[in-house]
Amino acid sequence: MPKMKTKSSAKKRFKVTATGKVKVAAAGKQHGMIKRSNKFLRDARGTMVLSEPDARIVKKFLPYANK
Repeated sequence: MPKMKTKSSAKKRFKVTATGKVKVAAAGKQHGMIKRSNKFLRDARGTMVLSEPDARIVKKFLPYANK
């Protein structure tokens, strides 16, 4: 069997943890910080874990990630 391909966009944006959860950086932090509230910037710091329905979609794009 040939190897399955990983979506290049997914491998740049998502990491799968050892327990199978999907980590992702906060959205809306690339530019335009002046117009964002301080509360938004605080809450968008660091990484977050995707919800289970969203993680299921992402895992299809990453066939060789830890399940």
